[in-house]
Amino acid sequence: MSNRGRLSAPGRLSGQPEGDGGTGTATADRPEENHLVPPGSLRDLALRNGLVEAAIRPPLRSYAQDLWKRRYFISGFATARNIAMYTEARLGQLWQVLTPLLNAGVYFFIFGLLLHANRGVPNYLSFLVTGVFVFNFTQRAFITSSQVIRDTLPLIRALYFPRACLPLGYVLIELQQLILSFFVLFVIVLITGEPLTWYWLLIIPALILQSLFNVGGGLILARWGASFDDVSQLLPFLVRTWMYVSGVLFSIQTLASLRMHPKITYLLQINPAAVYISLIRNTLLASQRQAMPGSKPYNALACHLYYTHLNDKKLVYDSAYCHPVVSQSALWLWGVGWALVAIVIGFLFFWRAEARYGRG
Repeated sequence: MSNRGRLSAPGRLSGQPEGDGGTGTATADRPEENHLVPPGSLRDLALRNGLVEAAIRPPLRSYAQDLWKRRYFISGFATARNIAMYTEARLGQLWQVLTPLLNAGVYFFIFGLLLHANRGVPNYLSFLVTGVFVFNFTQRAFITSSQVIRDTLPLIRALYFPRACLPLGYVLIELQQLILSFFVLFVIVLITGEPLTWYWLLIIPALILQSLFNVGGGLILARWGASFDDVSQLLPFLVRTWMYVSGVLFSIQTLASLRMHPKITYLLQINPAAVYISLIRNTLLASQRQAMPGSKPYNALACHLYYTHLNDKKLVYDSAYCHPVVSQSALWLWGVGWALVAIVIGFLFFWRAEARYGRG
């Protein structure tokens, strides 16, 4: 648009008088002769041509359908980001495995060898590595999701797509890395003497439940992170605290100080991270299934000896004779419950702010 009110474009509109020379220049001085825009508002023109407003919140059902249609975009986006993440590092994709392994090695040295957190825990190395790998999935999914809207503002402003694709894609990235890490975990578990059993198949539903929980939590954090940059700064400290109370580094049931506080023990064991870690440990590690309280008939003497002689490896499986705080079946129920609550609340919470993402 020029300062004289002249609007220019290549070609000419259909029905434009030939006297204009075919230059496609319509001037504001002759509105009765040339109309670059047909009569009516621009909004009506857009609607007549099938265009829709981008900066609005679509209906929930349409939003979910649109999100499903873009499942291949989400998968391709996650795979491409995953491959590009370590392209500049010399070891490349190996860092996906080396990072959690190095973390597990540090934790094993500090908590297993120095602080003796391995007391009363059979096969502590596999116990620890499993906990670190599984918790790392939730930890990284939450942290990256809290930053995803701000980190992808140019993409959001350039293209229209359901913004929930981004948190979903980043959770999928972390899931792909976890699956790759699990191949290393399987080797460690087998080397340490754990048998390969049909229980390993239960890892699949456990990971699906954890993935749903991570998506729900990631959607909530993505909306908060889009509005408050402080969320992504504070979250690493909160997640690290969460790790220390979720039984990643120690067995919650072996803490003698918690025996006098059954309600606290119960709350610690039903928190989402502890639930999914316990589910995968109990499916992957036969030693954990054999030592799980409630797996054998209650025996007060055997249970007492277990807690008073945690250093005695001969009694390490006597924890099975104690009363369970949370049974295995209850853990599955809690796992399903946390996944459903997180995905429903997270999806609705994120969708309600759909029109505000990308405004800066």
